[in-house]
Amino acid sequence: MKTDIEIARETKLSKIKKVALSVGISEDDVINYGKYIAKVPTELIDENKVKKNHLILVTSISPTRKGIGKTTVSIGLALGLNKIGKKAIVALREPSLGPCFGVKGGAAGGGYAQVLPMEDINLHFTGDFHAITSAHNMIAALLDNYLYQNREQGHILKNIVWRRVLDVNDRSLRQIITGLGGNSNGIPAEAGFDITPASELMAILCLAKDLNDLRRRIDNIILGYRFDDTPFTVKELGTGGSIVALLKNAINPNLVQTTENTAAFVHGGPFANIAHGCNSINATKMALTFGEYVITEAGFGADLGAEKFFNIKCRQSGLNPDLTVVVATLQGLKLHGEVPDKEIEMPNTEGVKRGLGNLKKHLKNLQSFGQTLLVAINRFANDTEEELEIIKDFCRKENVHFAVNNAFAKGGEGARKLAEEAVKCIENNPSEILQFTYTNEDAPKIKIEKIARNIYGAGEVIFSDKAKKKLALVEKLGLTHYPICIAKTQFSFTNDPKKTGLEENFDFVINDIIINNGAEFLVAMGGDIMRMPGLPKNPSANHIDVVNGEITGLS
Repeated sequence: MKTDIEIARETKLSKIKKVALSVGISEDDVINYGKYIAKVPTELIDENKVKKNHLILVTSISPTRKGIGKTTVSIGLALGLNKIGKKAIVALREPSLGPCFGVKGGAAGGGYAQVLPMEDINLHFTGDFHAITSAHNMIAALLDNYLYQNREQGHILKNIVWRRVLDVNDRSLRQIITGLGGNSNGIPAEAGFDITPASELMAILCLAKDLNDLRRRIDNIILGYRFDDTPFTVKELGTGGSIVALLKNAINPNLVQTTENTAAFVHGGPFANIAHGCNSINATKMALTFGEYVITEAGFGADLGAEKFFNIKCRQSGLNPDLTVVVATLQGLKLHGEVPDKEIEMPNTEGVKRGLGNLKKHLKNLQSFGQTLLVAINRFANDTEEELEIIKDFCRKENVHFAVNNAFAKGGEGARKLAEEAVKCIENNPSEILQFTYTNEDAPKIKIEKIARNIYGAGEVIFSDKAKKKLALVEKLGLTHYPICIAKTQFSFTNDPKKTGLEENFDFVINDIIINNGAEFLVAMGGDIMRMPGLPKNPSANHIDVVNGEITGLS
């Protein structure tokens, strides 16, 4: 089969204004970024249509290091729905340059189920990530300057919590010292970098309703603490307006197209293992304004992305999916069935059976939110019918719907059965009113314990002394009503990425609590999770090149 980039290049793209018109967006409302990419202003969102149309969430079992294929299934389902005569739009996150040049490669789908132009989407796109990076680091520079210029007046902070960001994987920048080289270079201080998808500004962009809400949230960002533990915010720094100016265009969702020239919104990109893992509320609502069926995904496994989609994104936006699609692969199930990584492409029915425990736990979790479930097997060429029958029988016994997705190899036609099953689910048995894992009134410690025990299957939840002090600070600041965003490994329900499959009654460790006062959630750092990844021994960057003016090696 042809590579992703070969398929992308052979696809004849429609002009983006034509794509917009196909879903009812006026040409006058399209803000072009070249011939095939545009932004659409948030003012077009119609809340009445948002409530009327159908939202489908795509999530997955705990992923392998190469992923499970949620984006491919999400795009494929949109293609399949359009094939059977439904007006469907997919709404996805923007890829990060870090993984693109690191382990995972691009994130624009695969095969004949991609969003295009994939090179632009995977690289600089409309500059949203650059805008967030610049705005975030501008705040850091303005804070350093404020402290430097006012040091003689006693304007110092006990500690600074605002780090810098960069959209690369760079372990060397996790912990640094700034201000070295003499008085004229600033005040020496410990600092560090996170990756841009972990920036609180990324979360804010994805949760803000409009520019006014964006400004309110940015003003509320906590930058550090005085010696009496009172917070110092962007509002006190007096620079919120300049930061909004940097993000003025970035807040508008990006419109692109699929391999079959149907509309797709790609906007925002927080990681689900260190942030809340969902595309922007504005992009989802924009798609629901113009699409009868909207498919969106949440990052990594359902214990991370889907949990945060419900408990954070839906809680803040009022969204309520009619259906949740759970993506699994036979390779992923074998990995969770203790089959060695190098053997997961080989037939192994017993390994598939053993791996069903991971799928069953995710299904149970999603049912606790009141969701109707459809298991989608993302099919690979070496999957056997005998292995597929095992999954089919399992789903029948668990009373969940089942379909095979062949969109990677066959595009919309390969997702026709998946689309038909999705429509059947929504028409005959739509999801109930959303049930959250915890209430706003629960104490933060209780919220964390409910997620760890009910979603992950943990026994004891252990809080470090640092985490306990932060929880006390949260209470002192009156922020106990915020939802929780647990940062942990995506490969396991536990803190340990090597413990695949299904674990129960394990100790779950919380090392720190980060207050995202602008995003309006608390980040609980589970175990040794890092907010700045490192590069592998053989990064994807080694295989990317430009040949005869065209980019090669992207996937």
